[in-house]
Amino acid sequence: MNVPLSILDLSPISEGSDAPTALRNTVDLARHADRWGYRRYWLAEHHFVSVASSSPAVLIGQLAAATSRIQVGAAAVQLGYTTAVAVVESFGVLDALYPGRIDLGVGRSGQRRREAVSQDPSKASSSSTSPRVWHEVDGVVVPAPFDLSAMMRNPRLRARASVLQQPEANAPDFADQVADILAMIEGTYRVGDVEVRAVPGEGAALRPWVFGSSRGQSAQVAAKFGLPFVASYHITPATALEAVEVYRENFQPSTALSEPYVVVSADVVVADDTATARHLASSFAQWVHAIRAGDGAVPYPDPESTPPLTADQLEVVRDRTATQFVGDPDEVAHRLDALQRLSGADELVITSVTHRHADRLRSHELIATRWGLG
Repeated sequence: MNVPLSILDLSPISEGSDAPTALRNTVDLARHADRWGYRRYWLAEHHFVSVASSSPAVLIGQLAAATSRIQVGAAAVQLGYTTAVAVVESFGVLDALYPGRIDLGVGRSGQRRREAVSQDPSKASSSSTSPRVWHEVDGVVVPAPFDLSAMMRNPRLRARASVLQQPEANAPDFADQVADILAMIEGTYRVGDVEVRAVPGEGAALRPWVFGSSRGQSAQVAAKFGLPFVASYHITPATALEAVEVYRENFQPSTALSEPYVVVSADVVVADDTATARHLASSFAQWVHAIRAGDGAVPYPDPESTPPLTADQLEVVRDRTATQFVGDPDEVAHRLDALQRLSGADELVITSVTHRHADRLRSHELIATRWGLG
């Protein structure tokens, strides 16, 4: 029996379109996903780029109202740009209105960016223990790591990130923020000798999901607090499986979980035939290259008119294109099954971006049917 399948959505804005259309498309896809039998519908948090998922909590409320069964959540709230109480209260509201259907995903993207900015470039990748060569395990490609530190030090990204916090704000360490969130939900949070109660939020049926990409802090925090862990193979295929290993090796049972629970992500494009799927995915490389060139996600390119990348540009995105699952339903299901077996994932979450909304709907419908959802 296949593991549950879920969706991660960025509300991508296509070339020639706009944010309102992207948001309407997200609501439409969520409604379909609810009928097709997907377990969860998660929304990414991104800012100042051509995706419309900048405020997950607001959008989650809209999606929960538009659906009836599916879990809806964040993938993930960037804790470096907010406070624990703001997260608990906003998701406490959602849980009060849609009890038992809200997933609170948390990540340390803001903290990672600050660390990259302050890090000595000569030491940027020296701490990684990832394999430095490409290899394949049971049909799953594990590429060499791509160094994102230079991109994170880009002055344009630094300028944008600076307005996501109040001036001179100093975000606590990620582990401390997760501990605060748990304490507020449990009603045990204190500032010195003073009780501080989050309303709504305290007593909510919320269990944080920790999102991570490497064997670093996120995996260790999820293990320490006994929380479910989501490994981003679709963004960091070189290190996501290592993150799962670290999480499992260090897991400590909690009231939330008695044993590890792992979700692994994959980027997919499915069509009725392989040639069509490859055509629909043919502008993915240009989209990823724009992200890595330093300006962030551009409007998703139209494969009918997008010029090809140069050989040097293709090399910059080779790890992402090689690990995108593209093909007919059987081909993609086979690769998803291989990823699940290798990672031991309890659940898979897929993200799929195409220029036309109809093609994205069809991609999710085809793999849902092939996977046996519903």
